Amino acid sequence: MGQNAGLQRMKELVRVLSEAGKAYYQESRELMSNFEYDRLYDELQDLERETGVILAGSPTQKVGYEVLSELPKEAHESPMLSLDKTKDVGALQEWLDDQEAILSWKLDGLTIVLTYEGGVLVKAVTRGNGEIGEVITNNARVFANVPLQIAYPGQLILRGEAVIRYSDFGRINEEIEDVEAKYKNPRNLCSGSVRQLNNAITAQRNVNFEAFMLVRAEGVDFHNSRREQFEWLRGQGFDVVEYQMVNRETLPEAVNRFAEAITDYDIPSDGLVLLYEDIAYGDSLGRTAKFPHNSIAFKWADEVRETRLLEIEWSASRTGLINPVAIFEPVELEGTTVSRASVHNLSIMEALELGVGDTITVYKANMIIPQIAENRTRSGKIDIPKICPVCAGATEIRCANEVKSLYCTNPDCQAKKVKSFALLASRDALNIDGLSEMTLEKFIAAGFIHTYADMFHLDRHEETIVGMEGFGRKSYDNLIAAVKRASVTTLPRVIYGLGIAGIGLANAKMLCRHFGADIDRMRHASKEELIEVDGIGEVLAEVWITWFSSERNNGLLDGLLAELHIEKENTNQEEAVFAGMTFVITGTVTHFANRKALQAEIEKRGGKVTGSVTAKTTFLINNDVTSNSSKNRKAKELGIPILSEEDFLNRMGGIGDAN
Repeated sequence: MGQNAGLQRMKELVRVLSEAGKAYYQESRELMSNFEYDRLYDELQDLERETGVILAGSPTQKVGYEVLSELPKEAHESPMLSLDKTKDVGALQEWLDDQEAILSWKLDGLTIVLTYEGGVLVKAVTRGNGEIGEVITNNARVFANVPLQIAYPGQLILRGEAVIRYSDFGRINEEIEDVEAKYKNPRNLCSGSVRQLNNAITAQRNVNFEAFMLVRAEGVDFHNSRREQFEWLRGQGFDVVEYQMVNRETLPEAVNRFAEAITDYDIPSDGLVLLYEDIAYGDSLGRTAKFPHNSIAFKWADEVRETRLLEIEWSASRTGLINPVAIFEPVELEGTTVSRASVHNLSIMEALELGVGDTITVYKANMIIPQIAENRTRSGKIDIPKICPVCAGATEIRCANEVKSLYCTNPDCQAKKVKSFALLASRDALNIDGLSEMTLEKFIAAGFIHTYADMFHLDRHEETIVGMEGFGRKSYDNLIAAVKRASVTTLPRVIYGLGIAGIGLANAKMLCRHFGADIDRMRHASKEELIEVDGIGEVLAEVWITWFSSERNNGLLDGLLAELHIEKENTNQEEAVFAGMTFVITGTVTHFANRKALQAEIEKRGGKVTGSVTAKTTFLINNDVTSNSSKNRKAKELGIPILSEEDFLNRMGGIGDAN
């Protein structure tokens, strides 16, 4: 097997074995037999010996996590300079002249210098200020794709960009409930991840390294070719930035190909880099104090269109901030139709002297985000609203750091209640995939969502949503499909999604079962009736009654129910074998996919699952019945039986292997 084919197979084996290991050790499920795992593991070890490369994340290696008090600083051997730049393809052609060059993405992450000695990664340093960087060697060792060992035994120094892909950025942000705590862009997240003092956190962020420059590899003849350097690095196990070979004639077409690809490219990029293929020629040109002469950056030329301002829409957020959004006659920009652009704050709006009917020019920053370039008529005829567009509460202008912004003063403003809608859309409630807090904030701010029922009428805003930043036709279609799926649900999910304090999914199921899934009985239940429900005491009963005493809350619920098809859950009394019983589950499970699946079976049969052993616990489920764990000890102290899965399945009447 050739070197490149071997490396590709190794990457596949690392991925497959890592997934299998995670499933086995963290989720108590098997993706493959032990025999198959050992066979693939041995194959990976053989390939590592054959190629001399060990990839990051290889299960053959033990990763040591370490927490540092601070990141040490180190001066670079030679200054890391910025690149001169242009937005003109013609200027690029003049710069290139009759030379051949490598055209590649200009990645938007954090530049890192890696050093290998004896085939082992010994040092990683950030660019820093170009002269002094921070040593992040421990963090680089847990990047998703940095080789820990390479075949080349000499000293290798190379530069590359640490990046976090848009797909990983979205996944990480989805896991953060607080909108204010979400990361603003992948570059900020990457910078913080690379510079962590605890590299266990870095490892969770899936940081990737894309090599873009070989600095030193003693004793290797690259035949004066940058391309050979790139391919040699690839053969050592590095991911190399995507590139094309170009000359003066082919350059414009190549730039266009990159431009067409940027909207679907998963790695953040803010332009292109052109690097002379001839190493000696490039080096002979020297450098200025700021720029090397062997390469140049190309920034996307902003396509500017003239249009007419139709109105200023005021967009409210959960923080109370109300931002002006310019609505203008639609124009074609970078291949899409745009009709709105954020103005960000009152200071910018006033500096542009915006007024309805003004002639403005618009462009897409980095070919993505619509912005106003200039206002050619500057009428300044805009009235700042005295009431919030969402709740009609009073507004006020606040000034911070010499920037004026408009705020809603109403603490009960609907725009501030993103979390209530997010809970209803969450996995254990209606499970509307794609309706994250970030998306909800946009929709609420735009006035699409005022009530729960509005979540099921987003199709009324199709054109606007498709044109919103971060959306497009595919995202819109996926969202509408998810909303349609969510309209078929169960009453416990709805009750849980209302966010009544203390009413989790388990309590919601108990209430629905006790009242026969009759929502009218449930909302008019007395305290005495409610405390008859297992798990509902006087405090929760009071909270429940208070919530349903609100005319507004009842109206929200009625509007929501009108949009839903409530499926009846199986209430067969023969299956309610665990009615009135409370279980605690601990340890690994083997008959079920995971503990969540076991919990679902218990709740389906009338039981309740809690997290800690108390006097109210009926059974503790633990396959290690004889262990001396804290939960086992507590159960024994209280005289609570400890069941293995086999014992549990026998009590349930046997449902077979749930895998």
